[in-house]
Amino acid sequence: MGSAKNKAASAERKARIEQMRRAEQARERRNRILTIAASTVVVAGLIVGGVVLVNSQSDKSDSSSDAKGSSGDSGHFTTGSDGVRTWTGKLSRTHVTGTVSYPMHPPVGGNHNPVWLNCNGNVYTKAVKDENAVHALEHGAVWVTYTDKAAKSDVDKLAAKVKQTPYSLMSPYTNQTSPIELSAWGHQLSVTSADDPKVAKFFETYVQGKQTPEPGASCTGGTM
Repeated sequence: MGSAKNKAASAERKARIEQMRRAEQARERRNRILTIAASTVVVAGLIVGGVVLVNSQSDKSDSSSDAKGSSGDSGHFTTGSDGVRTWTGKLSRTHVTGTVSYPMHPPVGGNHNPVWLNCNGNVYTKAVKDENAVHALEHGAVWVTYTDKAAKSDVDKLAAKVKQTPYSLMSPYTNQTSPIELSAWGHQLSVTSADDPKVAKFFETYVQGKQTPEPGASCTGGTM
């Protein structure tokens, strides 16, 4: 009976994610239309209210500059019986430009770039920027990272898994202690093999999981 319930829950979760994916695609089409109209309005606004806009932008720049360089995070990891490390403390969510110094690698939250990294099953073969990836985590994505110590067979299996999973992404990462890391907002798991059953469990739990600060937010239309 437990197995049947798990299968039903898994099917329901997959259906929900697929529904989000379709809604996201529809939203992207609407956004393209709205962007054209919004651009016209913005230009007109710049001409009419130039002075006000400049002052407003100046205030925003000052606020953003205060957060640059710092993740704004405080706390530490606590490891559960399942091996998942959970960040206990504060994970800031301020949008900043420039490089952010995170207290953990890969980062699992904190101040981040205003533009998210595309996470619709995207597999990146080169390192990505932490600041964009953290924004993807905020949207409920799972981020798989690996070092050159990971076996090619494991990398290939994980890449196949990611490509089939909306709200996930993968990239190489040099500054991590384990050959393979799985990260979600506020959570992280180290493994040495793609066949570790904890990998599937992590995806099941944290792809658009309860930890997501912005559930249903887009995983496309960001940066590659």
